[in-house]
Amino acid sequence: MTGAGAAAAAEAVAAAGAEAYPRIVATLIRVTGDWALAEDCAQEALTVALERWPGDGVPANPGGWLMTVARNRAIDVLRRAAVERRKLHDLAVLTPTDGEPGPGVREDVVDDRLRLIFTCCHPALAIEARVALTLRTVCGVPTAAIARLLLVSESTMTRRLTRARTRIAQAGIPYRVPSGPALAERLPGVLAVLYLLFTRGYVADGEPAFADEAVRLARLLDRLMPEQSEVAALLALFLFQHSRRDARRDAAGDLLALDRQDRRRWDHSGIADGLAALARVRDDGPYAWQARIAACHATATSAEATDWPAIARAYDALAGIRPSPVVALNRAVARGYAYGPAAGLALLDAARAGGRLDGYPLAVAVEADLVARQGDRPRAATLFRRAAAAVDSPAERRALLRRAGELAP
Repeated sequence: MTGAGAAAAAEAVAAAGAEAYPRIVATLIRVTGDWALAEDCAQEALTVALERWPGDGVPANPGGWLMTVARNRAIDVLRRAAVERRKLHDLAVLTPTDGEPGPGVREDVVDDRLRLIFTCCHPALAIEARVALTLRTVCGVPTAAIARLLLVSESTMTRRLTRARTRIAQAGIPYRVPSGPALAERLPGVLAVLYLLFTRGYVADGEPAFADEAVRLARLLDRLMPEQSEVAALLALFLFQHSRRDARRDAAGDLLALDRQDRRRWDHSGIADGLAALARVRDDGPYAWQARIAACHATATSAEATDWPAIARAYDALAGIRPSPVVALNRAVARGYAYGPAAGLALLDAARAGGRLDGYPLAVAVEADLVARQGDRPRAATLFRRAAAAVDSPAERRALLRRAGELAP
């Protein structure tokens, strides 16, 4: 095969793996109860595909091919380990004899992924372990990449993942989606993990691929749980925020504030999907209000056309059901744009009461913006420089210093 053909085959393996890997892992975990075996067999299937597809060609059903190879590998391992015949029987009927999974198997696999999400996000695990396990097992993200995201070494992350799997086994955490009151109790934890995952990918110096994974998982969860309003709201929120991913930086790679972005570069099909998801939201939960706020930004034809009074009202509601210093800060911003910088500064002072925002550089940046809009450019420039000195993100630091430079005499 030519170099171009080999590259095309490698791309096909990557594309099929992104879709099939989590399905394979979820199915094999359900049947065997062995997380390591499931992940090893799924990874081996991808390795075999990289070896064979350049010469044999990409199969008509790449995902089915990978599932068959992984299944056969699991059977071999279990046979060598003399595992009980019942598991061997279950594995043998996972796919039809022609090696291509039929519709029933596909539905089982989708259900398995939902079970896997709830298992990875069990409250018995620490939040960092939930995020890591979800990325590794549900999304198929390499351990090294997860380690970089969570700022630890690869060996440390490997140990954390091992401990998390061991905790699941030792605690007898069930591999299922809870029902009734238990579902209402557990679902917020699952959504919180996805929210954290999206945020880690969306921040200024984050890895965009993690935001992509959060969107993909939110779509999956929404498809499998269409009656859950907060799931639809979270998906809508992600889609509105993610629609700006290509417009958030200028040609030099520096961050652009929302009012400076070229809105023609926004993902308008993603915004339309977000609006469709938001239309199904009937509750007034925290993600619903955040999605409504994001929708106001996403549908405004220009910065000047933004419906700031509606955003301010939404933040009022959000502050009532999920108060936090960050919500209070954003509420001050919204009020400042809706009713004037003096109104925003008054709320900012209230938000700072008791030292709740001490050491938070974005609070200084918000003050700088409001002061600039009042007309005190020198003080605003000083505040922007102070905020820049306190942030950890190089991209945010450059953006704040640029604002300071624009205001300096």
